[in-house]
Amino acid sequence: MSRRCVLIIGGAGSGKSHFAQELALKSGGPVFFVATAVAGDEEMRQRIEEHKRTRSAAWSTLEVTTQVGSQIEQKIGGAKVVIVDCITLLVNNILGQHSDQTGEQSDAPLIEKRLIAEVGELIECINRVDASFIIVTNEVGLGLVPANRVGRLYRDLLAKANQMMAQAADEVYLMVAGLPVQIKPAKVF
Repeated sequence: MSRRCVLIIGGAGSGKSHFAQELALKSGGPVFFVATAVAGDEEMRQRIEEHKRTRSAAWSTLEVTTQVGSQIEQKIGGAKVVIVDCITLLVNNILGQHSDQTGEQSDAPLIEKRLIAEVGELIECINRVDASFIIVTNEVGLGLVPANRVGRLYRDLLAKANQMMAQAADEVYLMVAGLPVQIKPAKVF
């Protein structure tokens, strides 16, 4: 894999993480896996453990909830491929730091500003670090409009993050039923 940034986007269970790991394995270089999940309950802890079991034991791992770009730059070592899994949970972490569970006590403009700074920092890291990046995120804009304020705020924040990452990426793949569909650059027949 020559130095590039790949964004993998899709719905829950669409095969995003598996495809990201396949791309990293094909690179043949040292891999640095960046996990943004927080084990807030037992079910999430089990999901995180399952994700860990699917990764190569040879990969270095960083578990970080925010300040992803600066943490990667500090701890990447000699890795030539970085997987960030995932932007979806990074947005959740930022929202959680600035909001109560109902979303009623949230300052949407402040949260959006914090999110833009966080994603901007990650994009700057991607541009500075001599490694390829594989970024995983969920597409949440294809469903119904969420019924509550915090759901709508989350959807809007993730949409903003996804758009920023898609602009910065060299390649974008939409995952559908385990199949990658390349959408950037568009394949021409």
